[in-house]
Amino acid sequence: MTDHARLLPLAQEAVNLAHDLMRTLRPGALTFKGDRDMASELDYAIERRVREHLAAKAPDIGFLGEEYGSSGDTSTLTWALDPVDGTVNFIHGSPLCAISLGLIHGTHAVLGVIDVPFLGTRYHAVKGHGAYADNQRIHASQVTDLRDAVVAIGDYAVGADASRKNTERLAITEQLTQHVQRIRMHGSAAIDLAWLAHGRIDAFIMLNNKPWDTVAGVVVAREAGALVVDIDGAQHSMDAVATVGGSKLILPPILTLVQRSLARWKSA
Repeated sequence: MTDHARLLPLAQEAVNLAHDLMRTLRPGALTFKGDRDMASELDYAIERRVREHLAAKAPDIGFLGEEYGSSGDTSTLTWALDPVDGTVNFIHGSPLCAISLGLIHGTHAVLGVIDVPFLGTRYHAVKGHGAYADNQRIHASQVTDLRDAVVAIGDYAVGADASRKNTERLAITEQLTQHVQRIRMHGSAAIDLAWLAHGRIDAFIMLNNKPWDTVAGVVVAREAGALVVDIDGAQHSMDAVATVGGSKLILPPILTLVQRSLARWKSA
């Protein structure tokens, strides 16, 4: 079995570089990638710097970044980077943005580092070694009743087919309002998954799965004791179409609520 823990110091080094850039530079010029979808000049700068650093130190590991795509051999081990997760938050001066660097082995998350530079917190985990916030062991929520649950949801869709996608999301939101304590939309999947691990939210629902968004957070959440699955309840992997997480006791009713919401929407 590969000792992925040996790569954690290198991942931390790379995230340190990204952290320094994010803390010292402004967003810069914006590039519009689609309808209401943008990247800042700093997104690209961070990805270039991290990609170069990891390629120099671990040339046999492939790389997948949100802004520049894939490079190298991605057949076995692949880094997955979101240089600024929550770009819209970042350019608006919100502290709810993060650097997310994960490692994929095959199609499964095995290592993750999530840095939230404007809140001064860093999360990390390696499969089989537990999850940590600022080097302190963390554990997911043990909430058992939906009425006590704070549930985070992913952003509403923009771009192609946004109307249909948002009808699905609104159907789920409407059902959540009837059953859970509160609903939150933070605008960063990496932060949502890290906060799921930290017990700051009790469940997370996102109807998509982009590896740069989810790799690091999935392993952090799992190592803290949360479950993270696809929309059908199968174990989450990079091939999943959705990302649904929660504690062992709260995930089943959350997943049932999501599935029933979508079924009602399709039959309406």
